[in-house]
Amino acid sequence: MKLSNLLRTFLVPTTFLLIAGCSWAAEGPRLVFTKSFPGSTPAYVEISVEKTGDSLYKEDPKDENPLQFKLSEADTSAVFALSDKVSRSPGPLESGLKIAFMGKKTFRWEGGAAVKEATFNYSEDVEAKALLDWFERISETERALIDLERSVRFDKLGVQDSILQIEVTRNQKRLVAAEQFLPLLDKVVKNEKYLHIARSRAAALAESIRGVK
Repeated sequence: MKLSNLLRTFLVPTTFLLIAGCSWAAEGPRLVFTKSFPGSTPAYVEISVEKTGDSLYKEDPKDENPLQFKLSEADTSAVFALSDKVSRSPGPLESGLKIAFMGKKTFRWEGGAAVKEATFNYSEDVEAKALLDWFERISETERALIDLERSVRFDKLGVQDSILQIEVTRNQKRLVAAEQFLPLLDKVVKNEKYLHIARSRAAALAESIRGVK
C-alpha cells in the first residue's frame, strides 16, 4: 500500500466544465472524486468507481499502487444513480455562502471522449450532498483498512482498537465493501501472537461480514 501523509484554506470557486461537448454516459463510464484539503488528514483523496463496481483509492495523485476494492452491485447502482442526477444539475454545485473552507471537492464524470467536472467547497444540492457522503464513507472505510493493516504489521497491541473502530464504523452503517477486511481479519484470527481478545473480536467481525449464522 503506497499512500501519502498530511498536507490549507480559502474559498473555492465552482466550475462546471464540459469537455468534448457530449453526454458523459458513453461506454464504460467512470466516476472520479477528489478532495484536496491541505492541513487535514489525509490532505488529498482520490476515489474512482467504475460501472462494474471496481474502485480505486489513493491519498497521493502520483500513487501508482492505489488500494483496490469492489463495491457491491447495490452500492454501485446507488452511487451511479445519484451521480447521474448530479451530472444533470443545471446550475453550479457551489452554494455561494460565505463559509469556512472545507476542502476543494471535485466530481468528474468520464465516458468515452466526454469529461465533465463540478468543483465546489460546500453545496446545498441534496443529490450532491448524498453523493459526497458516499465518497466520505468510502474514505472512512479505506482509512480504517489502512489503520488495521498498519496495526497488524507494526502494532500488535493496537489491533484490538483498530478492529473496534471498524465495528463502530460498521454499526453506524458507514462501512463500504466490508469484504476487503477479511484477509487481515483472518490473519489475526490464525496468529497466536495477537491478544486472545483481539483474535476473538476479529473472528466475530469476519463471521458477521461473511454472514455466518
